[in-house]
Parts: sequence; structure tokens; C-alpha cells
Amino acid sequence: MLDLDAMRKEIVELGEQVAAPDLWDDQANAQRITGRLSVLQADIDRVTSLRGRLDDVEILVQLSQEEGDADSLAEAETELARIDKLIEQLEVRTLLSGEYDSREALVTIRSGAGGVDAADFAEMLMRMYTRWAERHKYPVDVYDTSYAEEAGIKSATFAVHAPYGYGTLSVESGTHRLVRISPFDNQGRRQTSFAAVEVVPVIEQTDNIEIPEEEIRVDVYRSSGPGGQSVNTTDSAVRLTHIPTGTVVSCQNEKSQLQNKASAMVILKAKLLALKRAEERATLDELRGDVQGSWGDQMRSYVLHPYQMVKDLRTEYEVGNPQAVFDGDIDDFLEAGIRWRRGAHQPAAN
Repeated sequence: MLDLDAMRKEIVELGEQVAAPDLWDDQANAQRITGRLSVLQADIDRVTSLRGRLDDVEILVQLSQEEGDADSLAEAETELARIDKLIEQLEVRTLLSGEYDSREALVTIRSGAGGVDAADFAEMLMRMYTRWAERHKYPVDVYDTSYAEEAGIKSATFAVHAPYGYGTLSVESGTHRLVRISPFDNQGRRQTSFAAVEVVPVIEQTDNIEIPEEEIRVDVYRSSGPGGQSVNTTDSAVRLTHIPTGTVVSCQNEKSQLQNKASAMVILKAKLLALKRAEERATLDELRGDVQGSWGDQMRSYVLHPYQMVKDLRTEYEVGNPQAVFDGDIDDFLEAGIRWRRGAHQPAAN
């Protein structure tokens, strides 16, 4: 599934380019080269590590059989199951072959129908994705958070700096539904609420996205949020509106208005890139994850009452422990979604 010889050859070629004294004369090209080299080397290291662990298991099995050591044999079986899981994850990586799949991900979450419960649900989803990133040691940058009045958030935009982050998280795009006894209803009634997740690839400097200044309206305002942080004391937050498309983005995580404007421009360019590619394909579903496409409006249900279950409506994959899912244990959902997408987009057999 991985052409290791071709990967090693490419690593050698990229290594020669990295050693060139004029590499950083073209920063965009240098970032592309070093980024690709890092991804390839990480994949080679993963395969080498897995092969080493398999060799260790083989030796452990042989020794346990020779000595009749049942505990060591059980330990070997446990380790083999772990390796098997890691190999499955590596296999899933090979399915991420789309044009932007290797990019980092820019995630936007918006609360939908359901009032304060929906805003609370949107914040639960944001925590779910950031906890998932923490589990894998992927850095997260929060660009903008719009807090709801009573609880939760109206919307949030954040970047997940992970190799193949877009290809992995793009299967999360769509409408998520929560069913529970509302903690905000003094009569203890069951409430259904919704939140929308959008995932686009983070742009690179080599992406040709030029936006004339006259097409952008810039608004500045005072940041909002809990606490009384220093960012709340000046008009440092920035909102950019792309007039031709009506695309609106904002950023308030930095203290400087200039920094917020630069971050907001990154988000805007990423969303316009998604629109540009969608126009070329005559559908927005390719890059925005079929939010209203073949997956339907609702792609996953989280049920906390009258029973406990999280179920993906596309793949039929489900678990009975919603708390673990909200704590970031979503790898199996991601894997099922990636495999489903690959199968759903394959041409039908004759």
C-alpha cells in the first residue's frame, strides 16, 4: 500500500533541495519542500517502527512458547492487537489521496436550531475536536469564538495543525444532532439541537488566491468573551467581508489588530479557495464535505436520553459511550467515514 522505495528516493531528492544554499530565497517553495519532506520521513519512520515492533513480538512469542510462559504469550497477543490497529490507521492514510488531503484543517462550528442547547452543543463539539487533537499532540489555533449569551458558543473557527488534517477531518463536515434532557429546561424536558461543522484546507503560499482590496470590507470591533482579558480592552478584533461572494470571517484571538487581520485573511483565503475549487467541479460538496449533499443534512446523532449512543448515519458506525466521544475518542468514526467516502466515490462496477 506504500511504495517505500519511491518514498525513499523522493526523500533523497528533497534532501538535496533542502541543502541548497538558496532554498529560502523562495519561501513558499521552501515551505512546500520542507513540509513534504517532513510528511514522507514521518511515514517512513512509522513503517520502520511497526516492523521493529512486529519483530519484537515474533521473538516474544518464540520465547514464551519455548518456556511455556502464558503471561508473555498474552502480552504478545495484546501488543499484536495494538500493532494491527496502527496498521489499519496507516492503511486509512493511503486512502487520503485528494488534492488537498495532506493539508492542515480549518474547522468552523456553528450552532443551529435548538436555542441555548444548540449553543452548548456547538461548544461540546469544539471541545471534542480539540481534545482529539490533544490526544494526537496536534497543535490547535483558535482564530475566533463568538459566545452565546446564556451558555455555549454561536460559532468558532480554529485550525488543526496535523499532517493530512483536512483529509482526515473533512469527513466531519455536516449537521450534527444532539438528543438529551436539557440542562437549561427547568421542567427537565428532552431537547433536540443541531450544530453545523465545516472543514476546509488551510491555504499555502503557493495557492493562487488574489483578492483585490476593493472586494474586501474591513470592520474592527472590541473582542468579546469570558474573563476580562487584555484583548477585550481595545478594538482589536477584525471582521472581513468578501463583497462578491458574501463570505464573512472574523478573528479576535490576537491582541494586535494587524495580527487579527492577517489571521482573518488566512481564513478568508481558505474559504475562497474552497469556493474556487467547487466552481471548477460544479459542486461545493467536494471541499466542504457534502454538508447538504449526498450525506444528507444530518450526518451524526449523539443521543444521551433515553439511551446512550453515538451513531454516524452514513457509515452506520455506532458506539454506546457518548462521553468518550465528547472527550475526543473519534478515531474510529473518522476511519469509518474515510473508508465510506472512498467507497461511495468509487465508480459502480459493471
